Amino acid sequence: MNDLTNKFGNLSHPTKAFVIFEGKNNDNQNSVHVECYDIDEDGLPINAHPLSVREANSLAKSLQVREKKQCNFLNPKELLSPNVVFLKTGHDGYALWRTPEQKTKLLFTDSLDIPCGEGYIPALLWKAGKNSLSVFSVKDETITATSLLYHAPFFNIYAGGRVCMGSVAVKIPNNCHLEDFMALWHNYFFNSYFSHLFDGHQPVKGNIIQLWQNQIIHGTPFPNDCLIPNNISVKKLIA
Repeated sequence: MNDLTNKFGNLSHPTKAFVIFEGKNNDNQNSVHVECYDIDEDGLPINAHPLSVREANSLAKSLQVREKKQCNFLNPKELLSPNVVFLKTGHDGYALWRTPEQKTKLLFTDSLDIPCGEGYIPALLWKAGKNSLSVFSVKDETITATSLLYHAPFFNIYAGGRVCMGSVAVKIPNNCHLEDFMALWHNYFFNSYFSHLFDGHQPVKGNIIQLWQNQIIHGTPFPNDCLIPNNISVKKLIA
């Protein structure tokens, strides 16, 4: 059997354990007592003692650093790009941004009989948080709360716009800046294989397989007249 432990990444080893005791004091009021345990080389708790001031300060500092990283989530490095439509920073933050019509590399599974290659795609509106992505098509160059959204003309997307990432391992850092965040989602989306539709959802007028065969083989501008409105407004996305 091969030793795979060197492929697991950096290992962390426990050094301290904290146990919180709750009870009643002499006045029958709730009281809390915290004990600290050192962890020996076998991973067992030893040397139980009351939590010291030094240990408490070290714990508080560690928690503050983690909170600061989460608060930095989606903070931009520079001035906001004009393509950013909406931004909510913080640990539960998300962003909406527009990308223009462009030619990009697209990947398709063999079962679709569509060659992998470069093709033109329409302008898109992206909505992403740390663990989820939704994509829509747009025709407006300037996005407002009332802009009409269309189904994104791709496989692997539900009717409501949510993207199924399949087996893609999405890893967005807690302190990820906005610019890196958008680049990561673009990379995840366009470097995964389009494979299937969901629940009979047809995202374009006509045959979607023939559409992408034509786009890849002939390299023509994307035919926006094949897009279908999805009755979702930008205002609803940020509500």
